[in-house]
Amino acid sequence: MATSSSAPRPAGPNTAFRKLRGALSPGEFAAAVRRAAGEIGERVSCDARYIGRVEAGEIRCPNYAYERVFLHMFPGRSLTDLGFEPRQVVRRRMPRTGPPTALCPAPSAAPGAGDIDDQEEGDVLRRAFMTGGPAAVASLATLGALPAAAGAARPGGPEAAAVTRAVTDLRLLDDRHGADALYRPAREALRAAYELLDTGARRQAVDDQLHADAGELAISVGWLAHDSGRPALARSHYGEALATARVGGDPALEAHVFCNAAFLAADTGCPREAVRAAQAGQQAARRLGSDRLRALLALREAGGWAGMGDRRGAEVALARAHTHYGRGSVTGAPEWMSFFGDAEFASLEARCWAALGDWPRAGACARQAVAAALREPHFARNTALYAAELAGYLTERGEPEEAAAFGHRSLDLLTQVRSARVTGLLAGTAERLGPARRDATVATFLERRGA
Repeated sequence: MATSSSAPRPAGPNTAFRKLRGALSPGEFAAAVRRAAGEIGERVSCDARYIGRVEAGEIRCPNYAYERVFLHMFPGRSLTDLGFEPRQVVRRRMPRTGPPTALCPAPSAAPGAGDIDDQEEGDVLRRAFMTGGPAAVASLATLGALPAAAGAARPGGPEAAAVTRAVTDLRLLDDRHGADALYRPAREALRAAYELLDTGARRQAVDDQLHADAGELAISVGWLAHDSGRPALARSHYGEALATARVGGDPALEAHVFCNAAFLAADTGCPREAVRAAQAGQQAARRLGSDRLRALLALREAGGWAGMGDRRGAEVALARAHTHYGRGSVTGAPEWMSFFGDAEFASLEARCWAALGDWPRAGACARQAVAAALREPHFARNTALYAAELAGYLTERGEPEEAAAFGHRSLDLLTQVRSARVTGLLAGTAERLGPARRDATVATFLERRGA
């Protein structure tokens, strides 16, 4: 068994990692990394370029997903044995001075986009939000600053409370503002939460709370990545949350992860994976006694069956969802399910019928979603989404004027929120409405959306 060294590796090429590759080409080694990831349920988009960056020393410490894969590939070795620097050393080396160069640089979904080297960018983001950014993200910036402020001290109650507050605030911010403006500061807060978790709390109760809340924060950040058009990063965050759930033996967190993973799979054209994830979530949820949670997971499963064109499978899962929803109550649901009311249920059912090509039923359910959303005005992002979905279904039914009217309603709400998901839906609807532009309502919608 190899032994690890506590001395940090000098900057420069990672010769230790290069030796591990042996006679394999970078592409062949990257394929081996992807296979190893699959063996432990991880998802990494490793390619020859990423291996080259590691060997060149550009990646001084890998992100958590790659760390788990590398340690699985080379059991008995530590990160330093693999030629990386200790995570704590890399973080202490982060720059703490200098003007912010760019608040929101262009996002990248390339392999390694979540590497620890992105911490330099995070430091810029953190300063920007703490000194001049919106007050709404103050709790995220505060959390991001905690590990540096704490130094070598082990986290206690105040630090755990900060993570809990960030989870709650992030959900509220997403409801009101959408994902596009929140993903990057939320990602920095997540890194800070895992750094606190890595340090280890002084008391077991605090450590347990940090595990649960760090996992929930990872799910929230994964959702923001999904909603802002970064599916590969969403998968990585969900994988991180699932690992946290299983290490902590937390079935509630595990059910939540699988629920979101099923949604992401269905949304990215992987319906069979959506069914499997939803069924795994239902297995975990059986121990929790929440009918509302089981209803949501049944809806996720129905969406997967519908995506495969299996009407019977979708109908069975939908019937189960209606049964659980009728038995459940808001008070018996997990806190994170505050969004799941009548409007969301109707919207998810509408998506099932749309996937099956049943536009009349999709439109009817979507109308219910929009009507119910008017009773929940604090969910601005969801209301914009429901109106955009209904506009799309009406377009498919050959009702362009009414489709454009609901498109206008969604655009009204996009002055308050930013969601790549909603704007993408409206773009698709606008393209299909092109032939009907002689209608005044349609023409106005197309002009307004284009602007």
